[in-house]
Amino acid sequence: MLQMDRRAFVLSSAAAAAGFGLSGSLEIVPSALAQAAAANPLNPKGSTAHKFKIGSVEVTTVFEGGGIRDLPIDFVKNAAVADVNASLKASGLDEGKLPNAYTLTVVKIGQRTIMFDSGFGTIGPAGTGQFAANLTAAGIDPASITTIAVTHFHPDHIFGLFTKDNAQVFPNVEIVVPETEYRFWSDPAVIAQLPEPRRGIAQRVQATMPQWKNLRQVAADKDVVPGIRALATNGHSPGHTSYFVDGGSAQMLVLGDLTTIPAINMRNPGWHVVFDQDANMAEASRRKMFDRAVADKVVCTGYHWGMPGAGTVVKDGNGYALLPVA
Repeated sequence: MLQMDRRAFVLSSAAAAAGFGLSGSLEIVPSALAQAAAANPLNPKGSTAHKFKIGSVEVTTVFEGGGIRDLPIDFVKNAAVADVNASLKASGLDEGKLPNAYTLTVVKIGQRTIMFDSGFGTIGPAGTGQFAANLTAAGIDPASITTIAVTHFHPDHIFGLFTKDNAQVFPNVEIVVPETEYRFWSDPAVIAQLPEPRRGIAQRVQATMPQWKNLRQVAADKDVVPGIRALATNGHSPGHTSYFVDGGSAQMLVLGDLTTIPAINMRNPGWHVVFDQDANMAEASRRKMFDRAVADKVVCTGYHWGMPGAGTVVKDGNGYALLPVA
């Protein structure tokens, strides 16, 4: 089993609330988030969705919501706050502020419509929960979704699968989850081992997913559906998984939380953010996948990159930079 870095859980109250609010109405950020959401620098045009093609695959990135909060002093565990602020400033962002955005990726392959992760759904904070409306506005009927492939089990990625009463939102959709991630969170023994802020994830998973008849586990390097393969990128969570999408003449990587916003640990891949469960493993996965993306010149999507939420990764000194898709 993955060894958890307990330092990842020693958070300021703001950071803990921002990442791991787990039960009831998920109030994960200050109320100022709702006021700041419209002005989020990670979505300066207020885009609700963005469409592009990867070979024969139609890709739509869909904005779930987001906002801005004060930069927690311990957000990057192995870098000084001054250095973090300098990186934000160099990327055109405000010092002392941490913008966040949640952007889901949806692809159409033949007759299949595959969604990666589910967002917060109705169990999120103010400023989120926009996915369903934005998906419809993008011309995609939520009823057309055939498969949901999950990258990992953090609340902003799976709570959209549940109602507040833990009923299934997508009972007729195939839910594909990484087997390592599922094994970790569904183990009854893990609850006592987890810090309090994360126990709610395991409790919700164990109260629901084992009874879901539409849930299927997938191993690393196995196909989710023809044209989509699971790739182990562990570290951010025990079984964090990215997905390779083959469009024939072009390919794409769906990277989930391999990195947070590009100004943080894409620009500085060695930085260990507070939400990485095993920071060293997360860094190794990050470098490996970014090097692959650079070498293969593939488009990548990232859950917290803002809109358009996708682009080409290039080397930039000792780090990497993102060139957004048109």
